[in-house]
Amino acid sequence: MSFNLQRILESKRAFRQRLAARSVEEKLQMLDTLRERTMSIRGGAARPEPEKNILREEAPPNLKQFE
Repeated sequence: MSFNLQRILESKRAFRQRLAARSVEEKLQMLDTLRERTMSIRGGAARPEPEKNILREEAPPNLKQFE
C-alpha cells in the first residue's frame, strides 16, 4: 500500500462533494441505515447500569437554598 497524501486528500474532497450533492431524503436514509447498524452493534454488548455512570456533585453551601 502506497502513501500518497495528495491522492488521499483529493479522494476525500470528491467524497464530500458527492455527499453534499445528495438530496435531503437520501441523507436521511443514510442516517437511518447508520443508526440501524449502530443499534445492531450495541445490541450485543452489555449495557451498564445508568445510575452508576452519572456524576453527581454537591452544591456549594451558599447555593443549597436554591435546591
